[in-house]
Amino acid sequence: MNAERHSQWLRGVLDLCVLSLLADGESYGYRLAQALEAAGLGTIRGGTLYPVLLRLERDGLISSRWGVGDAGPARKYYRSTPLGEGELRAAADEWSVFAARVGTMLEGVRQ
Repeated sequence: MNAERHSQWLRGVLDLCVLSLLADGESYGYRLAQALEAAGLGTIRGGTLYPVLLRLERDGLISSRWGVGDAGPARKYYRSTPLGEGELRAAADEWSVFAARVGTMLEGVRQ
């Protein structure tokens, strides 16, 4: 896959992907990055992920708390807020429509 194209697409949907992961429960940054990579989205560096988390928190879509980790220093844990859950549902519906339209346009050129 073209790395630059992938990066552009990811910038457009990373907020949605993070909200989706947090809908399953509270998590911290490194675990979120691992889950995104396991989902096939590639390596998401902290310089990309943490500004997304900060923006989502500033917008009231997630909240955070400091907690003791299993080992080592304290971690910042994130969880979805009711506003974030509503935004995720709305965005998921919009994404489905958008992705279907793009898929329809590209059907004739796939090899």
